[in-house]
Amino acid sequence: MILPRTGVAVDVHAFGPEGTPLWLAGLEWPGETGLAGHSDGDVVAHAAADALFSAAGTGDLGSVFGVDRPDMAGASGVRVLGEAAALVRAAGFEIGNVAVQLVGQRPRFAPRRAEAEAVLSAAAGAPVTVSATTSDHLGFPGREEGLAAVATALVVARG
Repeated sequence: MILPRTGVAVDVHAFGPEGTPLWLAGLEWPGETGLAGHSDGDVVAHAAADALFSAAGTGDLGSVFGVDRPDMAGASGVRVLGEAAALVRAAGFEIGNVAVQLVGQRPRFAPRRAEAEAVLSAAAGAPVTVSATTSDHLGFPGREEGLAAVATALVVARG
């Protein structure tokens, strides 16, 4: 019997210097300070990609797209997620879905949720849902030092 496999991932990035564009959940957020990172720092897309790797047992974000890959410098989160989904499929899995929760005080995510989910789902070739919460001003997200995202993914091995 073939059973579904689940994966879990967390991604965290600090806010970068003033003037850095914020890319989050595959979207640019004008007027918001962006996140520092080797790529665009998109914690939502990165957590989704890492959860897929976790579910398929194909490594993790750092081992697959780490800083030793200069071609990934500045890469968009959408590219990271799309390539991760392709690698998971190439390893013999179908993607059921990915669910991500963003943790941070800003930006206000709800008004762009549907847009973000459409972009991420297209990149993954499977449903991606995103929820958001604050940390009630606790910890680094509460102090607005950065953002975090937690993701789960469901994959099924092709029979």
